[in-house]
Amino acid sequence: MTTTIARGSVKADAASARKWLDEISREAKPKPSAIICNGNAGIGKTSVGAATIRPVFLIDDQEDGINTLKTSALVDAKIPVLPPATEWSHVIGQLDALAVQDHEFGTLVVDTLGGMERLCHTFICDRDFGGNWGEKGFTSYAKGYEVALPEWRRFLSALDRLRQKRGMMIFGISHSLVRPFKNPTGEDYDRYVADMHRKTWAITEKWADIILFLNYFVAIDKGKTGRERPKGKGGKSRIMHTEYEAAFDAKNRHNLPATIEMGGSGGEAWCNLVSAIKSGKAK
Repeated sequence: MTTTIARGSVKADAASARKWLDEISREAKPKPSAIICNGNAGIGKTSVGAATIRPVFLIDDQEDGINTLKTSALVDAKIPVLPPATEWSHVIGQLDALAVQDHEFGTLVVDTLGGMERLCHTFICDRDFGGNWGEKGFTSYAKGYEVALPEWRRFLSALDRLRQKRGMMIFGISHSLVRPFKNPTGEDYDRYVADMHRKTWAITEKWADIILFLNYFVAIDKGKTGRERPKGKGGKSRIMHTEYEAAFDAKNRHNLPATIEMGGSGGEAWCNLVSAIKSGKAK
């Protein structure tokens, strides 16, 4: 009589026999933060990234904000910038190089996440859909966006590798745009969202420790009687939002205040954020 052993059963038995409870850890294991900075163009996202600890910029071939700031003397002209990635393999290759080659960088600034997503989708379209972006290709029933998710998870895992193995902080930059939100509990409304596909953003949002939404502070003047048409006032001082609101996504796992003033420069904004993080840990 022949006895058939189910595939994987030996490994399952070994896992069951392992004394898992003896391996419980009570030690806090800190690692550098994964921060996403989201906001409209010109709000100062790249300037904040340039003020982080020993930054190096990962950019795509359609985003050159950091070099514009460098040539305008608005940030340090010597800030390191990797060669612009023109295809997805360049992105993965540069992340691998940062993981294994010698360097002293403390922060990887990804400028922008939407640009990296575009390269990822182009790679998937060429690989799996013969370069067809149409209804019979990548966008057919939104299949391409779903197929691309494992590659994007590979990207996030590569970023985590830098955090865990090289002690690097990740500072991702994302442009924002306004989209209608289908509210399941009431009337629909518009809100700011990251300029990325919703499926890509969903896993990126879960991955990040901090999501900042940068905006100008605007006060609403409803007039003396409250019947006049409301008018916006201010719009000069800039703030970082750290908590979710109906109008935008934000998030933090560091006990931050709901808003942090950015001050007059990217350096000041970064210092204010670092101070808030330290204060949150002390509470």
